[in-house]
Amino acid sequence: MFAQLTWFDWALAALCAWLVGVAKTGLPGVGILVVPIMVLLIGDARLAAGCLLPLLCLADVFAVLYWGRHAAAWRLFRLAGWVLVGIAAGAAALAWDEKKLRPLVAAVIFAMLALYLWRKYRNPADLTPHPALYGVTAGFATTIANAAGPVMNLYLLSQRLPKEEFVATGAWFFFSINLTKLPVYAWHGMINRQSLTFDALLAPAVALGALSGRWLLTHIPERWFELAVLSLTALSTLLLLR
Repeated sequence: MFAQLTWFDWALAALCAWLVGVAKTGLPGVGILVVPIMVLLIGDARLAAGCLLPLLCLADVFAVLYWGRHAAAWRLFRLAGWVLVGIAAGAAALAWDEKKLRPLVAAVIFAMLALYLWRKYRNPADLTPHPALYGVTAGFATTIANAAGPVMNLYLLSQRLPKEEFVATGAWFFFSINLTKLPVYAWHGMINRQSLTFDALLAPAVALGALSGRWLLTHIPERWFELAVLSLTALSTLLLLR
């Protein structure tokens, strides 16, 4: 399958890998744009998810190395158990039709986005979300489609974290979660020797993206960072409906 990719396909794949790096170290949310492009390139949503996961893990390593010391890890403790519940549900659902699951995930995320905006502008003092809804949805979405980014973006925004803590805390979360997903994907045959070779060829683009994202985060104002995250969260949720 990968041998049939044209030079243009490889250029798009490299762009995806670069965006993964940027998303992990600089602008959370932009990485979700990678999901539909990878599906179009590879032609199979399950295999595309399997190819994408090792790239995400590599970018997670860069993000933890760059920003890990800024993490407010204690804010993730309340989510941990609920995320595992969501991962278990997602692992069981991998045998189902993914196209039927994505609209459900998108609907829940849109409801979360609406609730966040309502609380932010109606009662700014009350933005604290309930960990069960966010944790279960994040675990489920990341397992079936590598799509927990919108959920975690909203959760971390509600915690009012500075941009460095936002990225660092998200980095530790996804680093842990993505490592947990590796054996699940391998068990379902979504990761194999061919996909890992494909990922190895794209690894330099991930590293370049991580460097780019780090530069971007140090130069973007806090206000614009929040606006960009909210906009990308809405866009990425729309892409789940494709």
